[in-house]
Amino acid sequence: MLARSQRMRSGEDFRRTIRRGAKGVQPTLVTHVLPRSSVAETDGPTSVGFVVSKAVGSAVDRNRVKRQLRHLMRERVGILPPGSRVVVRALPASNGSSSATLAQHLDAALARAGAR
Repeated sequence: MLARSQRMRSGEDFRRTIRRGAKGVQPTLVTHVLPRSSVAETDGPTSVGFVVSKAVGSAVDRNRVKRQLRHLMRERVGILPPGSRVVVRALPASNGSSSATLAQHLDAALARAGAR
């Protein structure tokens, strides 16, 4: 589980990150990364938010995908620059994907967005 300080909860933070952040696209997910220099509070930890729409599947499927993505991001949040903001948006293809596939796509999307 991500620490409370690492979770993005404000709708404004989500909007700002998605609009201004660099985008990395993969078949199962999209990442939006807003670097530390673009964030007002640069002293804080990296914060991560997740968007899983109803297009992904039922509530059970959406929650499973969110749990998988949270677990994968927990392992990667230490690698990201402190103070940056990351939004991970799951696409419908993420439903039924293995954790290994999601991990590969997450790494590639973060690299493409310039987070690593």
